[in-house]
Amino acid sequence: MKSIRQVDNVEVIVHPKALVYCRVSSERQKNEGHGLDSQESRCVKYARDNGYEVEKIFRDSFTGGGDFMKRPAMSDLIKHTDSNPYQNYVVIFDDIKRFARDVEFHIKLRSTFKVRGVILKCLNYNFDDTPEGKFVETIIAAGSELERSQNKRQVNQKMRARLEMGLWTFAPKRGYININTLEYGKLQVRKDPDASILAEALDGFSSGKFPRKIDACRFLVERGFWKKQKPEKYIHRFDHIAKDPFYAGYIEYKKWEVERREGKHDGIISIKTFEKIQRRLKGELSGKRIRLDITEDFPLRGLINCADCGEHLTASKSKGRNNTYYYYFCQNAGCESYRVSIKKDHIENEFQNVLEKGRLKDGIENILGIIFDEVWKEEVGLHNKEEAAKVSRRKKLNEDIGRLTDLVIKADDDVLRVAYETQMKKKIKERDESVPHLVKNNKDSVPYRTALDKSVQLLKNPCVVWNKLNVEEKHELFFYIFGEKLEYGKKGSYRTDKIPYATMLFEEFVVENSPHVEIGGKTSNRLKTYLSDFWEYYNSSKMLQNALATA
Repeated sequence: MKSIRQVDNVEVIVHPKALVYCRVSSERQKNEGHGLDSQESRCVKYARDNGYEVEKIFRDSFTGGGDFMKRPAMSDLIKHTDSNPYQNYVVIFDDIKRFARDVEFHIKLRSTFKVRGVILKCLNYNFDDTPEGKFVETIIAAGSELERSQNKRQVNQKMRARLEMGLWTFAPKRGYININTLEYGKLQVRKDPDASILAEALDGFSSGKFPRKIDACRFLVERGFWKKQKPEKYIHRFDHIAKDPFYAGYIEYKKWEVERREGKHDGIISIKTFEKIQRRLKGELSGKRIRLDITEDFPLRGLINCADCGEHLTASKSKGRNNTYYYYFCQNAGCESYRVSIKKDHIENEFQNVLEKGRLKDGIENILGIIFDEVWKEEVGLHNKEEAAKVSRRKKLNEDIGRLTDLVIKADDDVLRVAYETQMKKKIKERDESVPHLVKNNKDSVPYRTALDKSVQLLKNPCVVWNKLNVEEKHELFFYIFGEKLEYGKKGSYRTDKIPYATMLFEEFVVENSPHVEIGGKTSNRLKTYLSDFWEYYNSSKMLQNALATA
């Protein structure tokens, strides 16, 4: 086959050359009879038998159908034909499924080659441009699309089933590698030193050793967990890891509606540490980070924002002839309140008034306590139900440990013996960590009820408690009285309409759980989270304990 073309106003005979296209969609296919090498060999032989000179071979490893231009080798092949407009080409491929597995893109790809004058040759199919031929070709392409969609559905179903069993089915997470086990197939196990370094970073972030995400990233870069780029470049990655329950030993995949469940793998941090990290992340996102440059001279620096621009107010002092003057001011050059000085005494005295306005109303604590006790009864019941499940699980684990012990004793193969011992150690560890803790429904047995009493005491006397704390403790306590930073306007007052007092949460809880409303709901969960955080803070602060004891 040849054609005559005009090249620089001269007619020349152009003999067609062959371009071979091969594609596989998985690593497994590379090593089987329909892999890239096999396809290439068949296509090259076809070209030789039909008198075509093979100019170039294009090899793709691309999964599924869709846009052919996303296949690197197919894109290169089309660009190659465009770079040689005077050359006749024949594109040879092994099977019509290697061409396209999607009806829409099959038709588009056929048109793409047709407008370029490229002839298509398939070893297992003869292209026919008659109406009947086009109809058959469309049916074959539709069949390929159906097969691909069905395969995808089956694979997804199997992967989802494994996720629901508590097994991660995708590429190993950072700090883990895949191993083959007799019981679960592929299972992710920790890979040191990466796992230990990451665990130290996550523990450090949860405890406050690393106050910010950038501090944890800097530690990971210094320890060689991440390389090549500055710590700032890894903040998004750390945020993704810190929010991933996988590292606490749990599986979750919301894309496929797989809710969080206990995984078969070992976490590198505890679930308690993970939950603490989530609270810290929420705090950081809402601006609840304690400044490192706070002083007794300016206790509100870092807690008050400018109502005009939203930027935080800074503070400084200046010496006059006889006195030292203290001011807060906005330093945002684009703000209309830029450098407008606010006297320290004025802004701090106004803050005391705001604190006083946020006092819990008289009598509400009695209603609050009664309703909360009802909520807590349900909480205790749910907790004991979960712990009963732990008892059942421990019984099953003991049975599995006994069975594996027998298998270890009877095993006459070292590989099998090691595999059984590995499984047995994991089950022993799971059993020892899963200790049930049944609780009684009394006021002294649960931290939530005690935390409620202490926080009510705080909110009834916020000014008294606040004034007994040093500046660091004030900054810590601030976000247990207010939900976020306060705004101070140029009119010399706080934006009280935007102040989210903690007392509002308590009052909403009472309304939401009135005798006419079913116990529970979003406010109940918010209150329990608040009390859990407050209890943790209360236990860690001797100064707060003393302040409440004398309030």
